[in-house]
Amino acid sequence: MGMIEAEIWTIVRTDQGNAVLLRPLGSDISVPIFIGQFETQAILIGFGEIAIPRPLTHDLLIDVIRRLGFDLFRVEVHDVKDGTFYARLFLGGQNHSARNPLILDARPSDAFALAVRRKCPVFVSEKVVEKAGVSIDLIIDEVSGTGCSSGDFDGGSSGPEFKIQNHREVLQAELESAVEAEEYERAAEIRDILAILDKENGKKSI
Repeated sequence: MGMIEAEIWTIVRTDQGNAVLLRPLGSDISVPIFIGQFETQAILIGFGEIAIPRPLTHDLLIDVIRRLGFDLFRVEVHDVKDGTFYARLFLGGQNHSARNPLILDARPSDAFALAVRRKCPVFVSEKVVEKAGVSIDLIIDEVSGTGCSSGDFDGGSSGPEFKIQNHREVLQAELESAVEAEEYERAAEIRDILAILDKENGKKSI
């Protein structure tokens, strides 16, 4: 099966955690890929092009890749086994090119955090879409409460309840979660990011 170009459509909060909705271009299907709290934060920072005073892990990795003479030009989510998704990075530079890339295995969450920073295309295999794809209409119905139960996502009663939010709302929810868990260092970091984001939005509105 082939690869399909996709977009990181949005990040949603569910009762089972955060999920990236990976959507093949022009499709009404998306693939929910669950990610952790730190990964959510890293992707949202890359999405918002937020200038952080000190480089975070993915910013550092992008800089290392560049300084070694390589460039990230493509990301793929190529397989899913037992609910675990597999991704890979395609790098060019040195003796490698698009025809002969350097390919590195990666978690999808890390691949997405790097892709949004480099603005490189993201691809997903047809097999992954067939195995894990969910109708976007079902997700929207779930959010708007038009009759789709959470069980419709996996055929059981324990499926995730999706809630689509904008990036700031997701970060705010992460802040509240960190405070509740008494993870004050992470909470302070998220609060600083929100302050930077609000400052940038204020500049854009002037």
